Amino acid sequence: MQVEYIAFALAFGILPALLWLWFWTREDRLHPEPKRLLLLTFIAGGATVALTIPVQQLIRDVLNEGITSRMIMAWATAEEVLKYLMALAVVLWRRAVDEPIDNMIYMITVALGFAAVENTLFLLTSLTNDTFANSIIVGNFRFFGSTLLHVLSSSVVGVALAWSFYKSHIGKITYAILGVILASVVHSAFNLFILKSEGSGIMLTFSSVWVGVVILLLFFEKFKLAQIVLKNGNE
Repeated sequence: MQVEYIAFALAFGILPALLWLWFWTREDRLHPEPKRLLLLTFIAGGATVALTIPVQQLIRDVLNEGITSRMIMAWATAEEVLKYLMALAVVLWRRAVDEPIDNMIYMITVALGFAAVENTLFLLTSLTNDTFANSIIVGNFRFFGSTLLHVLSSSVVGVALAWSFYKSHIGKITYAILGVILASVVHSAFNLFILKSEGSGIMLTFSSVWVGVVILLLFFEKFKLAQIVLKNGNE
């Protein structure tokens, strides 16, 4: 494989994810997270891909069938569970997570790290099998589609964790489980619709992701406002 291909895949796989990370961390610019923790979480998200591949292969071997709806749902669930477990192991237990919104920031960071490595692998495959121009199209497609899907699905878990921030230990566990289940449903639904849709149906599916991102921004504003009110009440 040519060095140019690897450099291109790394650039178009990782740089867009870093751009999205910059965008989302600005939502917490009044109380920014430590850069070293964000970097660690981003790298951990990328490492999750290495864990996901053998798990998805195991699922395929166990189900012993083609690309069916059941397999797509199982694969999506595996990704969401592993992303959450990685975030939990690396950062969610730390004292730096001292506001509800921090859960959303770190879950999104894990998702972007995951998307960066996944996109890089897709681009490498595309470059070795297709033309350079087609790889540009693939890069743009995944930048606007797949990357945002990972952000949206993982942010569902982040919202659930944020909502349970001041609840009991049992409450936190319950909300986390519900968040992962809902994230898996969102991820599975997207993949199933993309697989079965054509033309305008695909555009409608991607549009729904953008609607989800707008809703996510509203949640950010809600939790930021709630935190401001809480701090003012304690002063």
